[in-house]
Amino acid sequence: MNSTQNDHAQEDSPAMLDRRKFLIAGAGVAAASLFPHISAAVQAQEGHSSIGSTGSASPQQTTSFGSRKLGKLDVSSIGLGVQNMSRKYETTVPYRPEMIHVIQTAFDHGVTFFDAAEAYGPFEVERILGEGVAPFRDKVVIATKFGWNIDQETGKRLPGLNSRPEHIKRVVEAMLKRLRTDRIDLLYQHRVDPEVPIEDVAGAVKNLMDQGKVLHWGLSEMGLKTLRRAHAELPVTAVQSEYSMLWRGPEKEVIPTCEELGIGFVPWSPLGVQFLTGWIDVNTRFAPGDFRGTESRFSPENLPHNVALVELVKKWAKRKSVTPAQIALAWLMAQKPWIVPIPGTTHKEHMLQNIGAVAVRFTSAELAELNESVAAINIRGQRLPDAVQIFSDVEAPPKR
Repeated sequence: MNSTQNDHAQEDSPAMLDRRKFLIAGAGVAAASLFPHISAAVQAQEGHSSIGSTGSASPQQTTSFGSRKLGKLDVSSIGLGVQNMSRKYETTVPYRPEMIHVIQTAFDHGVTFFDAAEAYGPFEVERILGEGVAPFRDKVVIATKFGWNIDQETGKRLPGLNSRPEHIKRVVEAMLKRLRTDRIDLLYQHRVDPEVPIEDVAGAVKNLMDQGKVLHWGLSEMGLKTLRRAHAELPVTAVQSEYSMLWRGPEKEVIPTCEELGIGFVPWSPLGVQFLTGWIDVNTRFAPGDFRGTESRFSPENLPHNVALVELVKKWAKRKSVTPAQIALAWLMAQKPWIVPIPGTTHKEHMLQNIGAVAVRFTSAELAELNESVAAINIRGQRLPDAVQIFSDVEAPPKR
């Protein structure tokens, strides 16, 4: 069987984390999830053409790329998710100097928004990002995430989640060292801790803001009631959740709530874990260790139906003389002016193609036509296995 090898894809993903393995376990264990750090919890408790040259850009290029607002935070219209820069989908390890080059080339071409998390690696992606942006740290926005129960000394993934205030403060101190910076521009809670009131989490983040160590905060894949409580306690700048033509779940309630509250939205996996680039077809089978093989939307039974979406994107790419990925990203940005996708890749050429999506425009009639066509395709299969999905849409406990 063939495994997809091109990594023209994300995840900020905000939240795909380090999903690499999904093992069916024996007695007392329901499943080991896609994410190694989620796995511990389950076991214990159960990227148009290049927009310019690849050389150094003039300072004007950074501003001409275009920007958007996440709440009151200015970022480039497209960001770069760096999750896979420590380990690709198919489990290979990228060449670190090349990852630094991708990050710095992205900045040269106007990207000022970079997304990481302590759980990616763990820790290693933050180190790569810190090294990559060091020459221009004050000209970019760094986003990273806390919330998994990870030993801060060893990087060992412990069971469950951990958003206890004292732990958050310790995590941020370690993040600052790995990122080679004195502040985190946007700090997300990666997943809601069902044991810690969100008011306590907000309080810990507020304390870090008072010290100048955190400038803005956000939540990822949270329950809606928790989002409202968090925002009431400490204004939330951005929400990060999976969103693309392939997974449109946030359209029902999350995006309307963000619009109501003035919160920005950052889609992780904006290219549908490579699906919307056109590199996955009905004959694709995934190698052992590639988490996409565990998602039923990519199963041999569902792919023949779901590729109708890929064909639609390819048709529009031909119509607009761009790439399928650029159509998918431009579609996201056309939905709301405060949506900022963060496609990830380990290839410079793919990164340049992805950010070229800012040049793709739809007329009102074209957007209505495309939206109607996307809505007509009902994707079969789940976006995540149950053992991973249980960590999304969680509500924090009430404040006692």
